[in-house]
Amino acid sequence: MTPLRVRWLGRVRYADALALQTALWSGTDDHLLLLEHPPVYTLGVRADPAHVLVDPASVGAELVRANRGGDVTYHGPGQLVGYPVLSVPGRRGGGMADTVAFVRSVEQVVIDALADLGLPGATREERHPGVWLGDRKVAAVGVRLSRGRSMHGFALNVDPDLSMFGHIVPCGIRDRGVTSLAAEGLRVDMRAAVDAVAARAAERWGRRGVERQDVAWRVASEDLAPFSRGEVGGATPVRLTRRLAEAGVSRGLTIGERKPSWLRASARMGSEYLSLKRTMRDLSLVTVCEEAGCPNIFECWAEGTATFMINGERCTRACGFCLVDTRHPE
Repeated sequence: MTPLRVRWLGRVRYADALALQTALWSGTDDHLLLLEHPPVYTLGVRADPAHVLVDPASVGAELVRANRGGDVTYHGPGQLVGYPVLSVPGRRGGGMADTVAFVRSVEQVVIDALADLGLPGATREERHPGVWLGDRKVAAVGVRLSRGRSMHGFALNVDPDLSMFGHIVPCGIRDRGVTSLAAEGLRVDMRAAVDAVAARAAERWGRRGVERQDVAWRVASEDLAPFSRGEVGGATPVRLTRRLAEAGVSRGLTIGERKPSWLRASARMGSEYLSLKRTMRDLSLVTVCEEAGCPNIFECWAEGTATFMINGERCTRACGFCLVDTRHPE
């Protein structure tokens, strides 16, 4: 029995997130994917294309058809999107009763999370799925239930550009408005919203426990290793300095000072090492060995072994002993 796997993925293109959902849906484990999308308008299976009022490209957005319920909606930065990919109790293959009950559970997760964040009074409506503050929708809900497994989910407006909703008829509803936490006077950052939703989802769907992992939240340029900024040598890595300070290490040997003999590793820069180094340069490979600041590089390269990343120079792991650039991959 596996736990509910909660993942904060950062900003992900809609098509990529859909591909990931589809792959997870074909399995049996339970997942909750939390993320933001770049600007995109999505059309549900019953959407009226006339509800898209402008050419999406003219406002910097994509237009994508989705296999969820509902009409047209908008996703973009500042909006927390949640995709529960779950095995839903009920008749195998689902049915109207199963789908309605699941939609209600998704709405309740958002309603409870909003109360935790300091915005009580959110409600649901029988005729219009989603989460409402009076006549203003603060979260859209659209799901697909098939063979007892769920896809798609909700989009909570934390602080998106609300003008993007003016280019569509949101969810096909002409006489209601759209709002956000920020527009209602509640200023919370995305991380706080993610934490609130994850906690409430764990209560409702984590019947076998919860396992949460996030991609790196810090993406400021000062968090990058000098190697990633093109500074191959000379500067003390900013992230190393910060981690030492956080660990309470205020005094110690500098990078340039001579270490005790028992701490020093022999630098084996013989012909084998130099041959592999030439290969790395000839192929323009960015190695983990160099970027991580690994002290064992001479030993490994002398034995003909080097490690490199095949999908770019960023890593999502953020290991405390490694200087590799840590943030969401390109």
